Amino acid sequence: MRLDRLDQDLIALLTEDARASYAELGARVGLSASAVKRRVDRLRERGAITAFTVRLDPAALGWAVEGYVELFCAQSTTPGAIRKAVARFPEVVDASTVSGDANAVLRILAADMRHFERVLEQIGAQPIVARTRSVLVLSPLLRRTAAPRPD
Repeated sequence: MRLDRLDQDLIALLTEDARASYAELGARVGLSASAVKRRVDRLRERGAITAFTVRLDPAALGWAVEGYVELFCAQSTTPGAIRKAVARFPEVVDASTVSGDANAVLRILAADMRHFERVLEQIGAQPIVARTRSVLVLSPLLRRTAAPRPD
């Protein structure tokens, strides 16, 4: 899907504040509220916008530990099997297959180190998992929710 500059600007603004009104958005990009609504509806219909959501502060919700876990799986493990194995853990907030030695990388949030360790042990005990390697986040430096704009 090809996006023009106005579509890109609207997506960036909605990423910052999904509750902004069409009138507020229009004032920022130089369109009427009805023109903004038509564009947003079109972006939703084409699948560029899939949902409106909130951004949470994990620490404020009691999730004090964040880590990334590389999964090394048994031979011939499909992405679907990996997803099924890790989806049952609410602490796994992101999971992606990756290039390189690992099969997947998981982002895990936990209340404390003991909680993180328990989740890591449970994930490591899954039949598809040969081994794991984890790193803990000390300080998040940059978090973006929007895709970069193509130039």
